[in-house]
Amino acid sequence: MEYGQIIPGRFLSRPNRFIAQVEIQQGDVRGTETVHVKNTGRCRELLVPGARVYLAKGENPARKTAWDLVAVEKGDLLINMDSAAPNRAVLEFLRSGRYWKGLTKIRPETVYGSSRFDFYAEAGDRKILIEVKGVTLERQRTALFPDAPSERAVRHVRELAQAAKEGYECYVLFVIQMKGVRRFVPNWEMHPAFGEELLRAREAGVKAVAWDCRVEPGCMELEDPVPVCLEPGRLLLLDASGSGVAEPLLSWYDECRRKLPWREDVTPYRVWVSEVMLQQTRVEAVKPYFNRFMERLPDIASLAEADEDTLLKLWEGLGYYSRVRNLHRAAVQIMEEYGGRMPGDYESLQKLAGIGSYTAGAIASIAFGQPAPAVDGNVLRIIARLTEDEGDIADPSVKRRIGQELLSIMPADRPGDFNQALMELGATVCLPNGAPLCEKCPWRSACLAKRDGRQADYPKKSAKKARKAEKKTVLLIRDENRVAIRKRPDRGLLAGLYEFPCLDGHLAQEEVVAWLKSQGVRAIRLEKQADSRHIFTHREWEMTGYLALVDGLEPLGKENGLLFAQPEEIGEKYPIPSAFAAYTACLSIRTGRDRMEQGKMGGKRK
Repeated sequence: MEYGQIIPGRFLSRPNRFIAQVEIQQGDVRGTETVHVKNTGRCRELLVPGARVYLAKGENPARKTAWDLVAVEKGDLLINMDSAAPNRAVLEFLRSGRYWKGLTKIRPETVYGSSRFDFYAEAGDRKILIEVKGVTLERQRTALFPDAPSERAVRHVRELAQAAKEGYECYVLFVIQMKGVRRFVPNWEMHPAFGEELLRAREAGVKAVAWDCRVEPGCMELEDPVPVCLEPGRLLLLDASGSGVAEPLLSWYDECRRKLPWREDVTPYRVWVSEVMLQQTRVEAVKPYFNRFMERLPDIASLAEADEDTLLKLWEGLGYYSRVRNLHRAAVQIMEEYGGRMPGDYESLQKLAGIGSYTAGAIASIAFGQPAPAVDGNVLRIIARLTEDEGDIADPSVKRRIGQELLSIMPADRPGDFNQALMELGATVCLPNGAPLCEKCPWRSACLAKRDGRQADYPKKSAKKARKAEKKTVLLIRDENRVAIRKRPDRGLLAGLYEFPCLDGHLAQEEVVAWLKSQGVRAIRLEKQADSRHIFTHREWEMTGYLALVDGLEPLGKENGLLFAQPEEIGEKYPIPSAFAAYTACLSIRTGRDRMEQGKMGGKRK
């Protein structure tokens, strides 16, 4: 579809929907021309002051306006905005046979019911109705229709659905009057009734298809199909060519994935334990804990039989101790309800203690080859950047929506690798803090955030509540051989772990002396220790500490539930949380975490 004479100009204003004021320069002469607008739609996003526009010589010599405004530049896009152009381009397209082959009749302007559809065609016994919708509205490389409420468009779709029920082959053909968009979606924000009607029509057999156009100032022709997504808010995970993103992701994973102990020997038990350990914890920190855990508790039966102190000591330093308690509870469930064999389906896995949707998806896909999404913070961040998704990732509905979309593109033959590839991408390339390593990303050519330089803007997340700061005084009370510790309550923060006596507030030295005296002991020497801070999920401890050498520990144990042990015994037997790391170091107590770190350093020296 071609125009005749074309000249450029600069848009100035639009007095009404039919005309515009445009600055035109021809040779050395510059002036303002009133031109006809060949699109009576809203077009606010296109016709902004200063926009470069293109004018075609009008075909009606009797009209007062000699020029038609037919195209406009929007950033790097050239958009045809001639409302008559889509039908003319579609007619050429139908005649070319590129999409509908074997057409024996093509008739424009066909009445059906109370609607006049743009084309009627026949091919053998097929009777085809086509309604054409020109699309000029684009946001973030997504084409949207309509740009204003249109009851006429709703009626057209409704009557196409009726025609489909009567045996017609029916299409809504969205002609996107530009090149460079990635997808088409109904404009749910502007006119939800149109999107709802499209969904109902799809159920009746109406097909919604979209094609972009090669656009030049003097011509426009349909060029390539564009993915159509009708569901409101749904992501469409496709690359710029319309191909799926799974293939490049898996190719990258095959070449770049790290060798990790739970990946080299895959069993349901090993996958389960690794995924629980990896929650809120870095891979490098988990590896030595995982290996030690597998050595001590190699299977579900041994985990189910383990006592709590053994479990907490194996977990010492990993934090979030409810995880290991839930591992134990779930192991008991598996022994009692499943004969010691972990269930392999997504729904049954979620019935086990401590296993939510993410962990169930990871186990089902990696260990059992079942198609199930595993959506965690890494995955939410990647998809938000890839698609410039504005959803709040703290909203559970956003997580569910993204999970369903990932499920729709998950390769049936490699669901576990697909989930692990997403995890790997988030851990090593699409990083949460600092600049992501976009040049190493298999999706760098498809990622909208990279294209727009907005990686730091995603994901969207509502602000967390401020952590509650709590002041604590930690007392390292010892005699010549032993140190006083106590077990924390069975419920609440750090439940069941051991700590040094810990008092609320920051006590001065004389207050500590008075407290010890009230407990029946005398401080031979009292030394101030370094301050320390530990951050939990919803609170933080601001700690100050004192080392108190006393002449006898026994009076303390009578009312305070304290027990006394040598530093070496504490390091071997009693699980001390990492919140007290600064103070275990003062007493030369080597916790499980200290042994892990020393082992790693020793390995490096070798």
